[in-house]
Amino acid sequence: MNDRLKTLLIAGVAILVGSCANHKEAPRSSSTKDVPGTATGIRLVSPLPNGEWTMPAGDYANTRFSPLAQIDTNNVRGLHPVVTLATGIPRGHEGGPLIVNGTMYVATPYPNNLIAVDLRNPSGPPKWVFKPHPKPRSQGVACCDVVNRGASYANGKIVYNLLDGNTVAVDAGTGEQVWRTQVADVNYGETLTMAPIVVKNRVLVGNSGGELGARGRLVALDLDTGKEVWRAWSTGPDSDVLIGPAFKPFYAKERGPNLGVGSWVSDQWKTGGGTIWGWISYDPELNLIYYGTGNPGPWNGDQRPGDNKWSCTLFARDADTGQARWAFQIGPHDEWDYDEIMESIIVDMEWGGRVRKLLVYPGRNAFVMVFDRETGELLSANKFIDSTNWASGYDLKTGLPNINPAKKTHQGIVVEDICPSSTGGKEFVPSSFSPKTGLVYIPGHNTCMDFQSLQANYIAGTPYLGASVKMKPGPGGFQGELVAWDVRNQRKAWNVIEPKFPLYSGVLATGGDLVFYGTMDGWFKAVDARQGKVLWQFKTPSGIISNPVTYTGPDGKQYVAIYSGVGGWMGAVALPGVSSDDLYAALGTVGAMKELEKHTNPAGLVYVFGL
Repeated sequence: MNDRLKTLLIAGVAILVGSCANHKEAPRSSSTKDVPGTATGIRLVSPLPNGEWTMPAGDYANTRFSPLAQIDTNNVRGLHPVVTLATGIPRGHEGGPLIVNGTMYVATPYPNNLIAVDLRNPSGPPKWVFKPHPKPRSQGVACCDVVNRGASYANGKIVYNLLDGNTVAVDAGTGEQVWRTQVADVNYGETLTMAPIVVKNRVLVGNSGGELGARGRLVALDLDTGKEVWRAWSTGPDSDVLIGPAFKPFYAKERGPNLGVGSWVSDQWKTGGGTIWGWISYDPELNLIYYGTGNPGPWNGDQRPGDNKWSCTLFARDADTGQARWAFQIGPHDEWDYDEIMESIIVDMEWGGRVRKLLVYPGRNAFVMVFDRETGELLSANKFIDSTNWASGYDLKTGLPNINPAKKTHQGIVVEDICPSSTGGKEFVPSSFSPKTGLVYIPGHNTCMDFQSLQANYIAGTPYLGASVKMKPGPGGFQGELVAWDVRNQRKAWNVIEPKFPLYSGVLATGGDLVFYGTMDGWFKAVDARQGKVLWQFKTPSGIISNPVTYTGPDGKQYVAIYSGVGGWMGAVALPGVSSDDLYAALGTVGAMKELEKHTNPAGLVYVFGL
């Protein structure tokens, strides 16, 4: 570490400080017209983050693009750490910080502390540390580490989720709790790990717990009071799923009354999963929110005949009422745990000779799926991971996948070499989109699995899995791949192979024609957004499973921030208590990740880099 840095330990929070202080406030947002070099035929539909970072993806469209360009391809080699903050929690650090009004806000894994750091005086103590003290029992219920995927800022409040099922709003200035609302119940195996998003004074929150038979739902809370405004279940009768007269799906497979009940046997829909623990997008012009639902439960498909709606489904809903406008089930009767809770990137782009309102969805199923976001029509579906073999593609007329019969799973039978593994062609960590290049930058996995379905019994609050899984590197021996996807031409533009481990970090694209991402062995990298050439890298002490952000500091300079803290599902083998000898441990990920503990150590750090 640079010897300019000095260490401060206050209130259990260590801060290493360089120069990141004083003067000018940054503007808050910009639009496509403010991005020099925007590609022809591209129009963004949501203001971009410009100097601040107030929501999980930076904007409502989930582009994870910032027009800031002080740091660019010419000077990025001079990037160095100027601030490092230690949270004191050596578990998986997912998500990323918020930057609002000269303050950085960090939401930690359990015990879910919220730390506010004054960027005008980073050598001083934190402005405040909010400690919510969630119920300890939630640690034993969480499926895949005690993680938190971030927070949102709106109307003077920082809103985020606690592992024990509560959503909390905190006064951004004082650190005092404004309200706390229970959304999920740990007694039924439910936790909250996703980053909420605020749309029109509504806080949108979904639950986790699909591996414990939780029933998925999206809840809208009033930002001022925390009171529930509406609730949309993922399974059950149309009245619960908020399917009414306005619901007009494009495909016949999604039409019919009460499919959320009739596509299940008996009352299995009550424990059928479909949880919502990923990302939510919003189109202000159409007033629609977009999100995906998780896998059906249990993993053993033989126990739940039918399409199992509305698991593994992409929904479009009215932001005011929650009423469904359309839906598309990406994985009918999912047999491989391909949760489809990934980011929906919304952009207006030239397609087929005219500009259309698109939704670009890089799926866990390893297909980039492009939809008309007004109607739900599937316009294309192409593999972004070459080894993908569970299906050859999608029939655009029916919207159904062309499944490989040899990779279907059945109870008591070991099916070998299914690609991708249950961790997907990508995991929940989000992609980014640059309006300058027209490319989506996807953190990819080349990991496969052997899968055996087993009998599962439901007991509330306990694992409801029904599978024995062993994961392994895919063909070619490498596991990670940063994929630059050309949306308009439906193909890879370039890629960067990461040989050791899958990419488990989110991606950030900037106006400086840079793409930032991290690796599970702790490297933070910047590559040329047009060519994929690695221009800069820095080794952090712990694996990176978080999402980089960029902002303008009070001194008017651009900075980039990232968490360094290995963990999560694929990083569990690096944490104490998980044996690297059992290849089936951690729901099978140890088979692919057994070498990880040799390359990194648990930690909880926030790095800020500047020129």
